[in-house]
Amino acid sequence: MMGYGSYWPMIMMAIIWIGLIVVAVVLIANFVNGGRKQRPLEIAKERLAKGEISEEEYDRLKQKLKDKQ
Repeated sequence: MMGYGSYWPMIMMAIIWIGLIVVAVVLIANFVNGGRKQRPLEIAKERLAKGEISEEEYDRLKQKLKDKQ
């Protein structure tokens, strides 16, 4: 046992710091990602708009994604 009390204040402070770090990481990740996660169909639409895939490939991906839901 410590001379000035117990270990609980140290444990609680560690929990608070871990919580603050987790919140900071989540907020930073959210900020870097633009505030939202892209869904697979949105990614396919983006790729079609950029010309990375053809319309046929887009339709195939769209159908495959709908079948999974």
